Amino acid sequence: MAQDWTQVIEAEIVARDAEIGSINKQIHENPELAYEEFKAHDAFVSILQSLGFEVTPRAFGLGTAFSAEVGTGGRLLIYNAEYDALPGIGHACGHNLIASSSFASFLGVAAALKASGLPGRVRLLGTPAEEGGGGKLKMIAAGAYKDAAACLMVHPGPGHTLSGPIRGVSYVRMLANVKMRVYFTGRESHAAIAPWDGVNALDAVCLSYNAISMLRQQMHPYERIHGVFRSAGDRPNVTPANCCVEYYVRSVTRTGAERLWQRVLKCFEGAAIATGCEVRTEALNSYADVRPSHALCKAYLDVMPQGTVAYDEPRDFLAGSTDMGDVCYECPGFHGAFGIGTKDGEANHTKGFAAAAGTPEAYALALECGKGMALVGWKVLTDDIFADEMRKEWEADMKVAAEGK
Repeated sequence: MAQDWTQVIEAEIVARDAEIGSINKQIHENPELAYEEFKAHDAFVSILQSLGFEVTPRAFGLGTAFSAEVGTGGRLLIYNAEYDALPGIGHACGHNLIASSSFASFLGVAAALKASGLPGRVRLLGTPAEEGGGGKLKMIAAGAYKDAAACLMVHPGPGHTLSGPIRGVSYVRMLANVKMRVYFTGRESHAAIAPWDGVNALDAVCLSYNAISMLRQQMHPYERIHGVFRSAGDRPNVTPANCCVEYYVRSVTRTGAERLWQRVLKCFEGAAIATGCEVRTEALNSYADVRPSHALCKAYLDVMPQGTVAYDEPRDFLAGSTDMGDVCYECPGFHGAFGIGTKDGEANHTKGFAAAAGTPEAYALALECGKGMALVGWKVLTDDIFADEMRKEWEADMKVAAEGK
């Protein structure tokens, strides 16, 4: 019986290659920034409706989010489709592939639910603005993941870092990320006539930058700090009175990232004191660490082609941050990864990676992952013992997370 539904899932994904491929091509060729993904949103809604699914466009109060759901009763399974791009370099994180794999998983599980008549619900969420906009944070607040048994998605990474026949990774931890905008306020003056009358906000920026660079010597190897100058003055002959920087502070847990941020904050405060400036901070969309479900990761390993997926990732294979981390605090989560080939070995957030994300080879790998996630999702919906163990494991991990570990 279980094998029959496996065949239904796989056959549906193969049969819907044209629709999945159309979404993949549409998203990749039309990169849209956070909360501006109108073409991607409309394309998804249109294709889902043409396939007979009930879709909620502009879902959860977001103009570029959508929700489609199939089934009744039982447990709720969710797949995330991301589709926002990066400024200037397009789909350099391969969100077209993320959308395609989740779409494939949803279609496969939906077909099995319809054919079997078994209880259970599968939901496909269009989740905008992962690249710094915190779309999933807003969707969590609006109840998009309430009562979910599990949420799954898969992310592309740099294939050249994987070895031998390995083309994917099941258990992928990603860093928590505290994001802050910092404003220094000084006083303008003519930099030639009366520089002594000025209070230089750019000096505070530079002083804090150097202090943070020194702080890196006392950081853990897995922690990261990086920032940019948002505004640093207008003319050389006017002492800058208003300057702004934006910083990301990352560590392996939310507690660790917040602890590191407090150390970074002292660099800003000290620079303000030294230069006579005022300083204030503005919190942006901070992301929690990704805490994958071991049960889901092991199940994924079991259903993927033998020898092609590793359980743990190489160091720094996908060492960024994502709002999927916050979803992992709402329900058991899976955020596996697969490697795609780039011409010159580029990693994510480069033009080379964007080009690689549009290749047929990358799409084929995304579909392979989509099939795997569909089979794992089916296990979540139909295997009571597995679902119970997965839930208990997640609840135990949430207690560990609450302790900052």
